[in-house]
Amino acid sequence: MVKGTISVCLRGMIWSAFAWIFSWAFLSPFSHMTAQAQQFSADIVTRRDDVSTRTGRLSARDGQVRIETAEHADGFFLVDAVKPSATFVRPGARIYMDAKQSSRLTRTFVPLDPDAPCRQWQVMAHLAGVAGESEWRCERTGIETIDGHSTVAFRASSKTGEELVGWIDRERRFPLRIKTGDGTLITLEQIKDEPQGASSFELPSGYSKFSPEALIGRIKQSDVWVASPVDAPSSSPTEAAESLVR
Repeated sequence: MVKGTISVCLRGMIWSAFAWIFSWAFLSPFSHMTAQAQQFSADIVTRRDDVSTRTGRLSARDGQVRIETAEHADGFFLVDAVKPSATFVRPGARIYMDAKQSSRLTRTFVPLDPDAPCRQWQVMAHLAGVAGESEWRCERTGIETIDGHSTVAFRASSKTGEELVGWIDRERRFPLRIKTGDGTLITLEQIKDEPQGASSFELPSGYSKFSPEALIGRIKQSDVWVASPVDAPSSSPTEAAESLVR
């Protein structure tokens, strides 16, 4: 009886050891390689009417993206494709807010399934609150090489008629190029595959979340809200609220 018990235990130990060796030899390198493929940085270059302009910088790390642009020079965007979330951070005011429709980059330059990119584009459009863009359709148009990187090209369209073409890097599972409906071409160039610091993708501690809607609600309850709808400024409520913290 004792020998039988010992034999069963030994067999269990042998199988456990075999499973550990298999996991270490095969699965761990694969997981490590997958994670490394998601860590890189690149310049954002916009081409319009044959004129190329470096408009920002993008970094990616394991499903998270940080975007810095000249258009929003007072802060940076943080995108988490897993949660999902898209946030704009303003260090000067020590605040952060939902990105919403502040930049189309946060809706298109995100980690994607190279065989079914529309799924994540739908999620990010819905998160941004873009009307009518909760349903996207993707049509694969071919395979192309961009600066030595193999990409899958897709033509995507939304219910509202918006269209774009995306070239997705299979290795990085990320768009390298997006062409919008108006012909603007946005590309990632000078790509550097290297580890990215985790802190660059985290909200700084001590920052407060800014909500334009909540601020407008407080203003309406105060004596400051005296303008009639006719006399009100032409800027949107969000723009008016944000101007108070600039």
